[in-house]
Amino acid sequence: MTEVVGVILQFMPFFFLLLLANGAENPRLREQGRRKGPSLVLGVISYVLLSLSFGFLFLGGLLFSFLGWIAQNGKTGPFLTFPGAPPELTQKITDSLPMVGASFWVPSLLGLLLLIPAVRRGVSKIIPIDPFNRVHTVSLSSTMFIWIYFFFFVSIGLEAITELTSGQKATNPMPSLWAQQITFFLLALIGTGWLTRRRLRDVFRRLGLHRPKGRHLLIGVGSGLILVLGALSLESLARSAGFPNDPHAQKLTEELLGPLYGSVWGILTLGLSAALGEEAVFRGALLPRFGLFLTSLLFAVVHSNYGLSISTVIVFLVGLALGLLRRRYDTTTTMFVHATYNMTLGLMAFFST
Repeated sequence: MTEVVGVILQFMPFFFLLLLANGAENPRLREQGRRKGPSLVLGVISYVLLSLSFGFLFLGGLLFSFLGWIAQNGKTGPFLTFPGAPPELTQKITDSLPMVGASFWVPSLLGLLLLIPAVRRGVSKIIPIDPFNRVHTVSLSSTMFIWIYFFFFVSIGLEAITELTSGQKATNPMPSLWAQQITFFLLALIGTGWLTRRRLRDVFRRLGLHRPKGRHLLIGVGSGLILVLGALSLESLARSAGFPNDPHAQKLTEELLGPLYGSVWGILTLGLSAALGEEAVFRGALLPRFGLFLTSLLFAVVHSNYGLSISTVIVFLVGLALGLLRRRYDTTTTMFVHATYNMTLGLMAFFST
């Protein structure tokens, strides 16, 4: 229960920001103009809160980098301690502090820059956003939190994270995974205007969600199985070419999701939860505004447990395929594809043990 509450609290600030930004784009409020009245107030509040968040992370990142530089130059004793961790691991994490700091301050700086209209006008030449739309602005700037999370994992290193988490008491990840994906789904609804400027029916239409039909199932299951074959083939090719999968990524993934592979409900959770949440956010909400490449890249790096490995490349390619299917059909179809893909891999893991 604690994990579920933690997941919900983690995303509450994003709900608030998206409600403010969508409120600022409410047609009734915009009748008074973007630069005055309630629309301006809501937009300014969302920008200020986002700026304060990035400013705090920027300064924190600089502090981490500075402390790491001091430690590396031998001007102070050890200042990091991890209960039960060997000195070698503590030293390894201390040595990574400059990069850990950079994983915070570099994306935070980019997030702040994206709040500048001139920067967004340049970005709008690459991806189909409206540089003056508050929802597009807040959403684009907020993607930097995904990069912070990803580069934090990469800078510390999957090996160090695996060592830190090994030996911890195993918990059932099913409740927290469902909480996360349901939260993603609600973020997609709120982000595209539910409760502020669109009716729920119009939000579903904007997300590409339609009543499931037989063709959704047939195309989804068939495409999902093809993607599994493609992913396994690419993994085998990479291994033959001397690029094996990162064992630390595999171990960390096993620690995070391993308990789900041992039951029917766990395997269903792997497929159905991701289909609900990730497809609503990435293919439903983000793809029409951020384009195929950026959306697929964000989809890949949000799976930070893979680090920089062949698995990340595979997830990126799967994201591209899902994006193309969304454009050709709809998000309902990609939900079936994603569920089939995840559950097939889950079944393979189940029968291989």
